[in-house]
Amino acid sequence: MTFSSEQHRSDYRVVVVGHGPSGVIAASLLGDRGIRTLAIDRQRDVYDKPRAIAIDHEILRLLDNLGAAECVLPYIAPFPASQHFGAKGQLIRRIDMVPEPYPLGYTPSMVFTQPPVEAALREHAEAYDSVDIELGTELLGFDQSPDHVTLHLRDDKGAARSVRADYMIACDGASSGTRQQLGIAFEDLVFDEPWLVVDLKVNDAAHGKLPETAAQFCDPSRPTSFIVGPGNHRRFEIMLLPGEDPREMEAPAQVWRLLARWIEPDDATLWRAASYRFHALIAQEWRRGRVFLAGDAAHQQPPFIGQGMCQGIRDVGNLVWKLDRVLKGQSGAGLLDTYGEERMEHVRQLTTRIKAIGHVICERDPVAAEARDVRILAEGGGLPRTFTRQEIVPPLQKGLLAFPLHPAHGTLFPQPWIRTAVGRRLLDVAAGTRWRLVLDERNAPDLGPDVRTELTRMSVRLIRVRSAEAADHADHGALAEEDGVLAAWFDRHGCRAAIVRPDHYVFGVANDEAALGKLLTELATRLQ
Repeated sequence: MTFSSEQHRSDYRVVVVGHGPSGVIAASLLGDRGIRTLAIDRQRDVYDKPRAIAIDHEILRLLDNLGAAECVLPYIAPFPASQHFGAKGQLIRRIDMVPEPYPLGYTPSMVFTQPPVEAALREHAEAYDSVDIELGTELLGFDQSPDHVTLHLRDDKGAARSVRADYMIACDGASSGTRQQLGIAFEDLVFDEPWLVVDLKVNDAAHGKLPETAAQFCDPSRPTSFIVGPGNHRRFEIMLLPGEDPREMEAPAQVWRLLARWIEPDDATLWRAASYRFHALIAQEWRRGRVFLAGDAAHQQPPFIGQGMCQGIRDVGNLVWKLDRVLKGQSGAGLLDTYGEERMEHVRQLTTRIKAIGHVICERDPVAAEARDVRILAEGGGLPRTFTRQEIVPPLQKGLLAFPLHPAHGTLFPQPWIRTAVGRRLLDVAAGTRWRLVLDERNAPDLGPDVRTELTRMSVRLIRVRSAEAADHADHGALAEEDGVLAAWFDRHGCRAAIVRPDHYVFGVANDEAALGKLLTELATRLQ
């Protein structure tokens, strides 16, 4: 195979390899910032069957920031509580979502149907003038130099060429050719279980045969998960037993045999049956020179709280704003090291928590399962305890955060509904998404000229927020929040000011001007 030595007259700043959920959102994030981008995928069409099924409010917030939320909302529904049933069929606990008023303004946990959502996201990415999308194009290999990456491509008609970019983001899946070429190994977090995933389109008359809400049947004879998708979409995830051939278990006759406890062939259309091994893996490196791994190329985790796709989108949401700063000369390339530092630790902690939930669900020893049920009920004082999916997801704990760490650092900053002259707006719409200093107007620190000058120099936007009631009596240019979400957050963390990153994670908090000045000085140093 020979490659054309002719380069594009204008090199791409970034090439995104893989146009699945993580890759397409990376392309949109880059396009939203006007960064000259090439996105490629060896497949031309969206896969026509569902794989991921859950997203959360952090991801919908990012999509809304891009102007893409409206195009996917028709295919999204709230994720109902998941009831966990023990070895004897008794309810042992629930996993639900935090109650209203919702901290980020959206339903905290949601289910979606992947093919139409992915198609809508692709259409959104195509609208950016700075983004070229080439489907049916395969990455054959790449070379790095100190100042660029050269990618060798071939389209599905056999034509080969090479393109050059400043950086490359590999969103090319669990079997990532990029990761393999770089020789980056996975760290195994020791979870490896065979499961069968079954998606159904259920007839209206048969819905009454199925659980009304999501369920985990922690039955040692056959652990099974049930998920209520949007519309008539329902999913079963069924653990395979020793001696069962995964491919044979995908056959419709076997699938209906496994589902006979709940539903019959006349009740639904079998949409997909696919066997998987649920893994817990993390790439040992997330950046090698000018190449970054993201999404399944960087990590894989069991699906028990629906965070797989969310994790990949968090990856690119973390990376792209940092690439933007570096490409614009606002920060040195060292800022990009915080991508792997932050995301690797976050994924490790969340995967460890998901793995612990998986071990509870996957227990196949009847005696151990009975002891598990007794222990879980005892933790709730003898009654099924409810905890939220949101408390399972950890904050950032490393990277671009102010030190010493405060409990608020690395948390997601809330997004309350704001009252405006033109109606209710979410905070991001009213205040923007760049670096922000948000002040609690109930007891905000005074800002002297030095702090204000530094805010201007660093392009940090000043946002003042007060309650709607207080705003009715005075107008100091503050935004008026409706439900006290932000006030409660400030009170809980014992602070009155927060510096918020473009990805909505809190860099640091303060209570007075002196502490705020130190935070800004630290931020300026860290962003160099």
